[in-house]
Amino acid sequence: MSGLVIALVGAESTGKTTLARELAQRLCASGRDAVVVPEYLRTWCEAEGRTPAPHEQRVIAERQTAHIREAAARHALVLADTTALMTAVYSHHLFDDQSLYAVADQAHAEVALTLLTGLDLAWVADGLQRDGAHVREPVDTLVRQALARMQAAYAVVTGQGEARTALALSLIEHELERPRRQAEQSLRPRWRWVCADCDDGECEQHWLPRPAP
Repeated sequence: MSGLVIALVGAESTGKTTLARELAQRLCASGRDAVVVPEYLRTWCEAEGRTPAPHEQRVIAERQTAHIREAAARHALVLADTTALMTAVYSHHLFDDQSLYAVADQAHAEVALTLLTGLDLAWVADGLQRDGAHVREPVDTLVRQALARMQAAYAVVTGQGEARTALALSLIEHELERPRRQAEQSLRPRWRWVCADCDDGECEQHWLPRPAP
């Protein structure tokens, strides 16, 4: 996989899909090769006309990961509208099944930056996928716990409208600049203290008491 993957995760009705689309538009307009990978769960629910059963969750998680990897093989920047992590979280929350965390953690290790959408947007009904505003806080807690356990680099995206998009875009741009900053850092000469009595930077003689002149 060669493309940089930015994951958008968070509880339902926190603007992940809208944000992913807006970010892709902005990034493409600036000359970036960016693409959105849609949430496979939505596609699955629309095709089946129902929500998945517990035993169908693994297939959905694996398909989401496969779509992200396929996009990353063709594009420089991938905006993943959720990852397998969200499937694992909902399996945990809805079915008390924690078995998907292992595959979700492994897949999420391929993500360069995770954007966690905050709960400051109003809940809006949207077909089969959404259970209600009451599930957002427990799901948000499970997502944060999973990211902390994985030691994943993530940032919380909050705000309304343009402010939300601008914040997310600044976080992505900062991540995209990381290679340049690291290269510049590696070119800087290492600071070395020189002892007043010799040229050995590791010399400890300068700590010894000196006789009065």
